[in-house]
Amino acid sequence: MAENRARKSGFAAEAFNKVKAKYDPQLASQLLNWIKDLTGEDIDTDGNSKNFYDTLCDGIILCKLINVLQPGTIPEKKINNSKMAFKKMENINHFLDSAQKLGVPSQEIFQTVDLWEQQNLTSVCTCLQSLARKVRKPSHKNT
Repeated sequence: MAENRARKSGFAAEAFNKVKAKYDPQLASQLLNWIKDLTGEDIDTDGNSKNFYDTLCDGIILCKLINVLQPGTIPEKKINNSKMAFKKMENINHFLDSAQKLGVPSQEIFQTVDLWEQQNLTSVCTCLQSLARKVRKPSHKNT
């Protein structure tokens, strides 16, 4: 989606490049591994920005993550498998709303375009880190 945007120049390009330079592939890989461990989804955990984006951009894995952390938070019928852009962005918004309800502070919630248009994948990592701090892996106690 970001490929359809005009190329940034001047101060906008400088700011974008600074944000992009903060992206940490090792952290992204750790987060993808955390998501894979919790959801059981067979996802590529390579932390390069392209794979991170490709894995999360439709919001489906993010919705599944929320439902593992808090079962039933996002009803299955609300998780869109459509190829239409606005449906994928809707998934991301479901995730963001749910993450905030689970205790992620608003200043650590990313904007939909940060992920959808690859504007700031670092903020996506920050949000996922915050979510990981707020929740624990559900315990499977035998009582």
